[in-house]
Amino acid sequence: MNLRNTIALFTDKIFLKFIIVGIVNTILGTVIMFVFYNVFHLSYWISSMSNYFFGSIVSYLLNKHFTFKFKEKNQRSIIRFIVNIIVCYLLAYGIAKPVTHYMLTGFAKNIQENVSMLLGMCLFVVFNYLGQRFYAFTNRKF
Repeated sequence: MNLRNTIALFTDKIFLKFIIVGIVNTILGTVIMFVFYNVFHLSYWISSMSNYFFGSIVSYLLNKHFTFKFKEKNQRSIIRFIVNIIVCYLLAYGIAKPVTHYMLTGFAKNIQENVSMLLGMCLFVVFNYLGQRFYAFTNRKF
């Protein structure tokens, strides 16, 4: 893929719709994640996972129908969507936590983990967009 195709991938109408859906999910999920972590004092993993559990339900419905206009009625897209979310979550947060811990060595654990959750969210958006566009909501056989 050349630079022009890569730029087009992140500037077309589909990506804009994905971002709009993502804003809705981000607001919902961020509130859930930080309330669970900072108010209910649940763990880093439970708090960040809750964000994606609740946000993924909204994301699936909106992205399937609004963003990608995916018409298949079988369960393949649901399974692919779930696999995509799990892989993207594990990658994003698995990368974010050690990177943030390294970069913020000496800061309090709650600061490190709050920043890590923010970084994980950013990484997740990129991984998730690519996974949904080219894996979850495609008619290609894998």
